[in-house]
Amino acid sequence: MQTILPFLLVGAMLATVGALFAGVIGFAFNIGSKHSTRLMTARVMLQGLALAVFGLMALISMT
Repeated sequence: MQTILPFLLVGAMLATVGALFAGVIGFAFNIGSKHSTRLMTARVMLQGLALAVFGLMALISMT
């Protein structure tokens, strides 16, 4: 379990950065508010996932 969590954390962080860049590029090319809202929702959910994995790693390392 401890060996897979860092990979999950890196994956969640990279996915967050990808959603952020997709949103910025979409904003630059005016893709529309529906897609912008979906990208922002995805980014926020991916940030939450990254924080949850990080918190789980912190809890495991304390024991």
